[in-house]
Amino acid sequence: MRILLTGRNGQVGGELNKTLAPLGELTALGRAELDLRDAAGVRDAVRAAKPEVIVNAAAYTAVDRAEAEREAAFAVNATAPGVLAEEAKRAGALLVHYSTDYVFDGEKPAPYVEEDTPNPLNVYGASKLAGERAIAASGCRYLILRTSWVYGPRGSNFFLTMLRLAREKPELRVVDDQVGAPTSSLEIARATAQLLRRDAQGLYHMSAAGETSWCRFARAILKQAGMTTPVVAIRTEDYPAPARRPRNSRLDCSRLRADCGVSLAPWEEQLSEVTLAAR
Repeated sequence: MRILLTGRNGQVGGELNKTLAPLGELTALGRAELDLRDAAGVRDAVRAAKPEVIVNAAAYTAVDRAEAEREAAFAVNATAPGVLAEEAKRAGALLVHYSTDYVFDGEKPAPYVEEDTPNPLNVYGASKLAGERAIAASGCRYLILRTSWVYGPRGSNFFLTMLRLAREKPELRVVDDQVGAPTSSLEIARATAQLLRRDAQGLYHMSAAGETSWCRFARAILKQAGMTTPVVAIRTEDYPAPARRPRNSRLDCSRLRADCGVSLAPWEEQLSEVTLAAR
C-alpha cells in the first residue's frame, strides 16, 4: 500500500508517521515540503507520490486566531482538502481526513450523531465543515473522522498548556460548562491504522469514550502529573475569547464501533498514556 501523509510534524501527523509505516510504502510530508495553501503544489505532490491512500493530518487549528485569519483557515481546512479529494479521485485513491466536533453548535442535549445538522459557531468550525463538504462533493473514496479536544505529548494543546501554567501560576481558572471527550493523538493514530486495515469508508465520529469538562480535565491532568496547583471552575462567560465554543462537544461513536469494530479507550486511560509519553 502506497500512503501519502500530510502534516507529518503535527501532533496527530507525528503519531501517524509511526503507525502508518508498517502498512506499506509511506511518503510523509511536513509544512516545509508541502504548503497546503499552494493548490498547484498539492497536486504535484500527490501525483509524484502516486498514492493508494492519502492521509491528511494537516490543518489550521488556531481556533481563536482563525476569527481574524478566515482566508488562511479556509485555504488550509477547506480548499486544500478539496484539491486532495480531486487528486484522490483522479488516482483512484482513498482520502482519510480529520474533522471536528466544532462543526456543531453544541445546543443538542445529547451526543451528536453523524446525521445531525452541522451549525458551526466559529470560523474554524465553518472551515472544517467546508472541507468535509468539498471532499464529499468530489466523488472520491473517503474516510472522514470527526474527533474532539485533541491533545498529545507534543505540539500545542490544552494538556501541555495546563502543565506549563500550573508551574507558573498560583491557581488556574478553567471553564466548567463545556463538555466533551479529550482524545489523544496516540489513540487517533492507532485507530486510523486499524480502519485502513479494515477498508473503512464514509463519515464517522471518533473520540474517546466517556465525557468531562475542561475544568475536570485540567484537574485530572495535574493529578496525573503529581501537581497540586488549584483549578477553579468558571463559566464560559467568565473567559471571553474571540471564537465561540459549543457547550456540548460530545460525539456518539456507536456507528464506528458497529460498522468497523473500532472504539477508542476512555479518556482517562488515554490521559495516563499521554502523561507517561510526555515525561
